[in-house]
Order: sequence, then C-alpha cells, then structure tokens
Amino acid sequence: MNRKHFLSSLLTAGAGLPALSALGAISMPEVHAGKEPLVPPYLKPGDTVGITCPAGYIKREEIGPAIRIMESWGFNIRIGKTVGQRDYTFGGTDAERLQDLQAMLNDNNIKAIMCGRGGYGSARIIDQLDFTRFRQRPKWVIGFSDITALHCHINRHFSIASLHSKMCNSFPDDFRTADPVVQDTIMSIYQALTGKQMQYSATPEANNRKGSARGILVGGNLSIIQSMSGTDSEIETNGRILFLEEVGEYLYSLDRMLGTLQRSHKLDNLAGLIIGGFNRIKPDDPGEEFGKTIYEIVMEKVSGYKYPVCFNFPVGHQKNNYAFKCGMMHSLIVAEDKVVLKE
Repeated sequence: MNRKHFLSSLLTAGAGLPALSALGAISMPEVHAGKEPLVPPYLKPGDTVGITCPAGYIKREEIGPAIRIMESWGFNIRIGKTVGQRDYTFGGTDAERLQDLQAMLNDNNIKAIMCGRGGYGSARIIDQLDFTRFRQRPKWVIGFSDITALHCHINRHFSIASLHSKMCNSFPDDFRTADPVVQDTIMSIYQALTGKQMQYSATPEANNRKGSARGILVGGNLSIIQSMSGTDSEIETNGRILFLEEVGEYLYSLDRMLGTLQRSHKLDNLAGLIIGGFNRIKPDDPGEEFGKTIYEIVMEKVSGYKYPVCFNFPVGHQKNNYAFKCGMMHSLIVAEDKVVLKE
C-alpha cells in the first residue's frame, strides 16, 4: 500500500498513544454494481470490541498491546473467556471456543469481534454457531488466516461485510517505535472499522495480467478456502474479486490447492484475481523439484480466462498485511504503471 494514504489524515488519539492525526478519509467514488452488501455499523468512540479465540490459543499478556492501541482509538475492550485458555494448540476446547464466540455474536453491546490469533480451529465449531442474532444486529468479525473460514461462511450465507486483517498477536509492543509499515497496517484496521473508504496499491509486476474489474471482494487463506470446498462454508466467487494468500507450503501443494479451485470452477467467472503474499515457500526436496514458480502455477490455472490478475499485493502472512473489507464492492485496476484496489 502507498503509505501516504495512511499517514496524511488521522486524528490525534491522545498523549502517549498512537497518533491518529496522520490518517483520515480517502476520497473515493462510490460503486453501486451488483448486490449491495449488508455493512455492520461502523465503530465510534465508546463502542466495545470483544476479543476471543475461535482457533489457536493466545496468552492473556500477549493481547496487551492490542488492548492499549484499541483503547487509544476510543474503544472499550471485552476480553473473552478463551483468552488465556489452552487445549493443546487450541484456545480452549471446542465447546469453550464455541460458547465464547457465540456469546459475543449474541451480545448487542459488542460492536466488533477481534480474534486473538489464527492457527487452526474455526472450522471445528462453525457448524454449531447460531447466527440468528448476528443477522439481526450485524457486527464486524475481524481476523485472517484460519479466520478465513468465518469470512467465507458469513459472506456466503448472509452477505454481511467482515474485516480480513491482522489480529491481536500482530500488534506491536511499542507502537511509536514500530516499523512504519506495521504502524500503517494496524492503523488500517482503525480506518476500516470507523468507516473510511479504503484504497490500496501494489508495485506493478511483470507477471500481472492487465485489466480492470468491479465486484464484491472475497478471499483469504488459500488452504482454508480450498478446505471449505463442498461444505456449507464454501466460498462464492462468481462475479467477485478474489484475493488469495498463503504461507509455508510446497510449490506442489500450492499447485494442488489452486488446482482444486480450478476444478471446482471457483476461478471460472471471477471479476479479478489478487495474489497476495505467498511467503516462506518450502524448498523442493532434492531430485523432486516441482519445476514451476508461483507465477507460472497461477497463470497456468487462469490461462483460459481474461480477467485481470496481479501479484505481490499487500495482504497475507507478512508485515504489509492491510485490512480488507470482505463482502463489499471494490474496483481493481491492473495497469502498466499502477495496481490499485479501492472500495
């Protein structure tokens, strides 16, 4: 993302707290094509953000930086019962994680739900969740990685917007001394939650396929999206702008997962495709080289289509992981001299 979009217009949050005066609204044209999403109310000072762990565990002290920064934005924080809980890799047992998330979905005083971290576990409880009250009073569900399962489910069934972004485990201990990109990505959460129109840019890449698109933005972690195939949480991609990211996989595994999306026709009718960070790709075993780059794998899968494709977008398991409003209308421009995604 072009950092100047974030450091030019925030309102000051208070002494000793992250400066908000450098961030503000981005003037963007409204887009009115396709089905209008249901947007949860944007947050205002005094609103409550709940923190829960539907997937992996996080220690109570590890959410301290997130609490301090979100309180500096004027929000109250409700700490869920699963924070500090642990059942092996999970943030408590399935029953405990289900109960904690359900309570936050049902609580009208909670306006947004921030997941503590990713890991694994959301899919183990998603079919038991009751979204009745959530549908009546939508709220922002925030997270990425394993939380992709919740984004897919919510968008597919309810057309309610949600926020794909960093979680509590990615907030810096000291905001003032944090890397500027980390500051920007954290502040993008604030911008998105308070209703600013978002715009992102990426460096043009030789492997991009040029074009423009408009559609509902959906996506997230590739392995989670692939694992949702054939389930009640399967992602809807027709006419959508799809973004994908992944970490720590072999090239052959990435080929297999993208092949699943291709074979299940999830790539057939996209408006556009955004490839975010595909990081820490595991090296091939000697003598078992796969022989294709991630660029070649992706373009092979979409060779029969004409929609725009861009690579190395600032989303994923990486420092420059910006907050995306899933389920909301966006436009995408992939040109020789620029790559822009805007709400």
